[in-house]
Amino acid sequence: MECVFCKIISKEIPSEIVYEDENFLAFKDIQPIAPVNILIIPKKHIPAIDHIELYDKELIGGLFLAAKEIARVQNVSENGYRLIFNIGEDAGQTVDHLHLHLLGGKKLTWS
Repeated sequence: MECVFCKIISKEIPSEIVYEDENFLAFKDIQPIAPVNILIIPKKHIPAIDHIELYDKELIGGLFLAAKEIARVQNVSENGYRLIFNIGEDAGQTVDHLHLHLLGGKKLTWS
């Protein structure tokens, strides 16, 4: 089965894109848990953090810079936001394509 996030990258599946550059795509989560709930994905298919290689370090650094810019554009950088990776089924990873959750727009708790 082809990756759903790869289909979003290729525009086979529509999404509400909020950011795109040559390496990353960011879109609104279809099941938001915060007023701002963005998924940031590399265009390169990497199943999870456990599959990152040494040569991916520049790409992963770029992922955090993209998150910083998205947070600024979404107006959550001043009051704060959360970045989350879910790695594996027990952590809640439901799509086997590396993705970073950006949550904000409200006071966040851990419950």
